[in-house]
Amino acid sequence: MSRSDGKQEHWVIVGAGQAAAQCIETLRRRGHRGPLTLVGEEPVLPYHRPPLSKKYLAGELTAERLLIRAESFYREHAVTLQLGKRALAIDRPRAQLLIEGHGALAYDRLILATGARPRPLALPGLAQAGTLAGVQGLRNLADTDSLRSAVAKAQRITIVGGGYIGLEVAATLRQRGQEVTVLEMAERVMNRVVAEPISRFYEAAHRNAGVQLQLNTRLEALESHDGRLSAIVLASQNDPPKRLSTDLLIVGIGVLPNEELAREAGLDCDNGIIVDEFCRTSDPQIYAIGDCCNHPSLHYGRRVRLESVDNAFEQANTLAANLLDTPTPHDRIPWFWSDQYAHKLLIVGLSQGHDEIILRGKPEAGAFSCCYLREGELLAIDTVNMARDQMAARKLIPLRWRPDRNRLSDPGIALKDCV
Repeated sequence: MSRSDGKQEHWVIVGAGQAAAQCIETLRRRGHRGPLTLVGEEPVLPYHRPPLSKKYLAGELTAERLLIRAESFYREHAVTLQLGKRALAIDRPRAQLLIEGHGALAYDRLILATGARPRPLALPGLAQAGTLAGVQGLRNLADTDSLRSAVAKAQRITIVGGGYIGLEVAATLRQRGQEVTVLEMAERVMNRVVAEPISRFYEAAHRNAGVQLQLNTRLEALESHDGRLSAIVLASQNDPPKRLSTDLLIVGIGVLPNEELAREAGLDCDNGIIVDEFCRTSDPQIYAIGDCCNHPSLHYGRRVRLESVDNAFEQANTLAANLLDTPTPHDRIPWFWSDQYAHKLLIVGLSQGHDEIILRGKPEAGAFSCCYLREGELLAIDTVNMARDQMAARKLIPLRWRPDRNRLSDPGIALKDCV
């Protein structure tokens, strides 16, 4: 892309995660030769985040193997790296990005791939919780390095939050032989994202592995000694508060989109940076992709913000096509996964708004699927150790497929044959 003065446009990407790395790779693969600058707050190259709660936490994977691309890739593809530097503000009238320790960086197009950050633990009178020794979050490489060190010294570990991250960490630590308790405010784990049979299957898996699950339980207070966590106080619906000694508290209660940079620049934001189906923000020079953006799902007819590696990957490819003047709407059926012990959970589609659930197979058999339907149409599917079902669903859901209910409930019939 050339400017009116004949010079190549300078495209700047803020946020050095999966979406940013994939966008750069796709742009270069498709022949874009203009200057690219990658600005990242972490002092490391873009890396894969899913292993942080699993193999990397367990010490089975090195930091080098986490990298999406080696440093040589960026050098060979003429990508300027500004790592370990925080983007402070966007000066839209001047089309400049203000960077900590660097000054102003002019851009012709700006791509925001700023991701999300852990939701902070909020307890009355406990503003210091985030800095109290023995209280840990888990979002980036530095967090995991710190957590690995803390875990090695801890005997009693408590995890707040029974979502993907909390349960993956619990499984990893329990497999290391450590004492683990998981606290969840709801009456079942992963309650916002899966059906009850999936929740109950994973609750049983964790209890069988020796994890202490405390459901319908709220964290009331922290106790400390000499600036370090020593115990927590719990409250449940029907029981009086109780005290639980713990050496390490891991917080996994969800994430918040990193939208402040965009919001302060006057861009439209609402649970993420608002973009259209072409990944454009309310400023035609600025785009957003990945966990930080709120985009329209054309298939489901509503806006969504997805925390998904697959979505980041696909949005990056879509944006690259649009930047290279190939108008391409982002219209993919999302999918997600979670590895806990020997069980692989795969979710295809978005189940909100379903009016019926049909189970394929029996949870006690260790392999089954939950199919979500609305007015007979397959909206989404959760599969546990049923890879063939999720592979078929990824092809069938975009077609607005309406299965035969009786055949659908028979796991002996291939999903594609349930017509």
